[in-house]
Amino acid sequence: MQKRLRFRVILLVLATLSTGYYILPSTGLVQSLPSLLPGFLPRSEIMNLGLDLQGGMHLVLEVQSEKAVENHTDRLLEETRRLLEKQKVEVSRLERVSPTEIVLAVAKPEEREKAERALGELVTMDRVPGATPGELKLTLRSREAKQIEELAVRQSLETIRNRIDQFGVTEPHIVPEGDRRIVVQLPGIKDPQRAINLIGKTALLELKAVDTKVNPVEVEQGKVELPPELQLLYQREVDETRRQVIGKRPIVVQRKPIITGASLTSAEVRPDDEGGWLVAFTLDREGARIFSDYTGANVGQYLAIVLDDTVYSAPVIRDRISEGRGQISGSFTSESARDLAIVLRAGALPAPVQIISNLTVGPSLGQDSIEKGVQAAILAAILVALLMVFFYKMSGVIADFALILNCIMLVGLLVAIRATLTLPGIAGIALGIGMAVDSNVLILERIREELKLGKTVRSAIDAGYDKAFTAIMDSHVTTLITAVALFLFGTGPIKGFAVTLSLGVAINLFSALVGTRVVYDWLTSRRDLKTLSI
Repeated sequence: MQKRLRFRVILLVLATLSTGYYILPSTGLVQSLPSLLPGFLPRSEIMNLGLDLQGGMHLVLEVQSEKAVENHTDRLLEETRRLLEKQKVEVSRLERVSPTEIVLAVAKPEEREKAERALGELVTMDRVPGATPGELKLTLRSREAKQIEELAVRQSLETIRNRIDQFGVTEPHIVPEGDRRIVVQLPGIKDPQRAINLIGKTALLELKAVDTKVNPVEVEQGKVELPPELQLLYQREVDETRRQVIGKRPIVVQRKPIITGASLTSAEVRPDDEGGWLVAFTLDREGARIFSDYTGANVGQYLAIVLDDTVYSAPVIRDRISEGRGQISGSFTSESARDLAIVLRAGALPAPVQIISNLTVGPSLGQDSIEKGVQAAILAAILVALLMVFFYKMSGVIADFALILNCIMLVGLLVAIRATLTLPGIAGIALGIGMAVDSNVLILERIREELKLGKTVRSAIDAGYDKAFTAIMDSHVTTLITAVALFLFGTGPIKGFAVTLSLGVAINLFSALVGTRVVYDWLTSRRDLKTLSI
């Protein structure tokens, strides 16, 4: 008996102290604590608050996945052009006419079969005869298009998550919603517009050759029509004195890039010679080889650094660049340069994203929710404690002791597992406390019944716990099953409610069956009680 009691006391004290240790930084009494626990256990930190408690941003993004299909079809068009040139098939027309369809017309109708054989490697496209004998329609299969759209959403989700992780937001919530939408919650964000720019930027980096043979102004005015292999872009004009973008001017570049951002291995912010900032990038081995070969063969030519179809600079190639390094300049502040480096490191989005919902929750609203929640919790706890003492006297005080332990352990565990506390989570805590009260009521009513039957205090306590055990386990297990289902199939706030509820259920069993039992065992072991205040 004494050994079992000693074990339970030690277990109860360790559980209370360890969970209380995690709560201290969140109380404001201390800013941080050195880790007094073994290295494999989490450190004591301030509790993470959700969007509804500390304010922040709630975004709903829609991935323009059809653009990913268009980009894939464009890549297939370039591959088609390469295969036909390899087989020396003369082409009179080759263009994309829809997101999934390419029209090919050979100069000589008798070479159409030769063109079909040359395109045998394009297994993802169906080939059907066109309107004329020399025409061929290449259509991306619907199954492939569907897979590309699904992959675009998954890649966009991971890319956005990588960008936000590098941005430094604590406990972001990023989940898919439906087929094309992504929900992003950023608690505690201080600069919403900067976050929007970071998330929504496609960040497609391309190095393209500048074509100086065509006058870009005449192309802009519609006097000259560009061939399919060229495109008209605009270069930012920067006032170096004020370091501001003051306009843009047209520039003609090759449509096919020499290098894309897919070859980047790193991107970092560095100061420039003018007191501003630039972004230096490094290419992988294959990208460095291609870049070295191109710059060596095109000394004296212009090279455009293009980001999301905007030319940031177009320097002259002075010499072969064999190290695989380059830089992007253009009136950057330290923050804008850092954000650009983040999106380049995280990679380009496979398709543009559109913000269809933008809700910003102010920190004052969150603080008001916390204050009202704390006030409600304190009032409810006082009322429950007084009622327990009124109905069960000294035994009610012991039950209140178990409620205090329950709250300490629950909040401490939430901090330890780094869970994010939300308003639904607070509701789960309140429900758990209610279940803890219910468990103690069951035990105390059973003890009362046993005392009325004439049993001794020791026997009544043992019988009360034994007979209440089944009812308590039944109610807690059924509640836990519900909480697990909510966690598995719910999202966002529903999961927060499920986490606090399931933890509360587990802790209730410990505090009701072990916490109060320790007190009763200690009282009866010290002396032979003849009566019990209940």
